[in-house]
Amino acid sequence: MSLTEKIGFLGGGMMAEALIKGILQGELVTAAQIYVVDPVEARRQVLRDTYQINVSADYGSVMACEIIVLAVKPQVMDVVLSDCQDTLSNKNLIISIAAGVPLSSIEGKLGDDCRVIRVMPNTPALVLAGASALSGGENVSEADMAVATTIFNAIGVALVMPESALDAVTGLSGSGPAYVFSFLEAMIDGGLKVGLPRVEAEKLAQQTILGSMQLAMSRADHPAQLKAMVTSPGGTTIAGLHELEKAGFRAGIMNAIEAATNRSRELGK
Repeated sequence: MSLTEKIGFLGGGMMAEALIKGILQGELVTAAQIYVVDPVEARRQVLRDTYQINVSADYGSVMACEIIVLAVKPQVMDVVLSDCQDTLSNKNLIISIAAGVPLSSIEGKLGDDCRVIRVMPNTPALVLAGASALSGGENVSEADMAVATTIFNAIGVALVMPESALDAVTGLSGSGPAYVFSFLEAMIDGGLKVGLPRVEAEKLAQQTILGSMQLAMSRADHPAQLKAMVTSPGGTTIAGLHELEKAGFRAGIMNAIEAATNRSRELGK
């Protein structure tokens, strides 16, 4: 699906760059259709040199775009919206990737008739393997959601969900990469503890996690069934799993997701 609209980014950080990379690789638009405003000259230069897109230090060029992505930090969102509210209208499709900023906050600044979609992506978007959840405001049409879903599918997998679910999405997939990286680090350290050299331990742990996820995504089996494939009676795997159970491994992950979800709810108030 190619898009005819121009896409503007308020903010040119890493997540914005991930979107730009995915959009261009997916040939959704041309580089000439992408506009970015960022206050840092060095950042603008990187984006210009890498992707040959339009970059600027002021809002003017971005405000003329049909699709505008709010890719600024949550703490400066109010200032940015105040600067733009007299220029934006319901002719612009607004997509916010600012964590914890509810649709009502953006709609309250831009007016009741604005078209706003809130998205919770995650950092694997940087390698076009992200998981994003999208929620549309009251004035968003099916066509608007189709456009936004197309954009975020370009950096991984995009799911349309109610806004009430986004705090849970934050706890699971938004914060989830940190849980996975902690598990990866622990596996590497475990390899070191039993005598493996660091380089080999890192490669083996990384490939084990990558291969396991590819296997899980290629089959319809429940994770418990995949686990059973590796677990022989009286073998090495069940001995290791027993230790994980004693350490509260699964409960710890579940508690982490719950804690992150609750914190997301607190920050959104």
